[in-house]
Amino acid sequence: MKPLTLRRVLWSCALLAAVLLGIVLLALRLGAVPFSFADLGQNLWWLVSGQPGKISTDFRLIMVDIRLPRILLGIVVGAALSVAGAGFQALLRNPLADPYVLGVSSGAALGAILALLAAPAIPLMTPAAAFLGAAATIAGVYFLGRRQGQLDSGTLLLAGIVMASFLSAMIMFLMTTLASRELRGISFWLMGDLSTSIPRGLLWILVVGFLAAAGAILTTASDLNVLLAGEREAMHLGVDVTRVKLVVYISASLLTGLAVSVSGAIGYVGLLVPHVMRMFFGSDYRLLIPTSALGGAIAIVLADTLARTLIAPTELPVGAMTAMAGAPVFIYLLRRRLA
Repeated sequence: MKPLTLRRVLWSCALLAAVLLGIVLLALRLGAVPFSFADLGQNLWWLVSGQPGKISTDFRLIMVDIRLPRILLGIVVGAALSVAGAGFQALLRNPLADPYVLGVSSGAALGAILALLAAPAIPLMTPAAAFLGAAATIAGVYFLGRRQGQLDSGTLLLAGIVMASFLSAMIMFLMTTLASRELRGISFWLMGDLSTSIPRGLLWILVVGFLAAAGAILTTASDLNVLLAGEREAMHLGVDVTRVKLVVYISASLLTGLAVSVSGAIGYVGLLVPHVMRMFFGSDYRLLIPTSALGGAIAIVLADTLARTLIAPTELPVGAMTAMAGAPVFIYLLRRRLA
């Protein structure tokens, strides 16, 4: 295994950032109203050079007001889910762990449905209620997952499975009370959706929340590398296992709650992207966390672009695209692991 250096980290992240930039430009160009690369480049130059008066009305409406915020949202959601998935896989020492394994998505969905039933006309009530539902689930699983005053990985996983099952039952019950229009909307949301317009201020809150939580996980990267050998061995090497597990649990759960509250449950991204990044860049968490963030952003922006364009003007749920692509990739990785 090659030793990890700052140069290697920077080059790996730069490579993925270049791929992400290319996907973003492609996503800006494609859609129900496509633009040529020449028009796209010219209008983007006017935008970044401080000449907004030269930008055409159509470009401003479609690119600046609709596509660009959606792409930025996809970048944050994809990065959050992937970093959360890498964190949960380390925390639970389970390669099949994903951001939804502890029931956070079910708690967010329950909060969203309750918001639709109680106050459907209040702006931003659905994402706020979804985040509160996720936060309540995080707290409940934490208290159920403690054993002898400490966070136990096995007990935590069982508590998450039981909580997710209970919340799913409540969701199925409440969905029978929704009107047909609301039922279609919540069903689309449950499959993963980035089409909902969110205010710029909320987007900045998501960015700050992502940076804080992902940064907290990154500070534990060296300790997570040691934890791969087992908790007892890590304790002997001086790792504060209790603190590391608590930081990763809270931070990964916060990332999941932020993502699910604005996009619904987009599957496979948090499960598969960390595995793909391990294949290309290794399993050192000091490199895995930033590459997973960039890889998740690439996956979501690409999936959302396909969801918007495959049968335009009709849109597919983003979660449907990630599931159709993720299931074959997961089977390949599973066969590769068993070979």
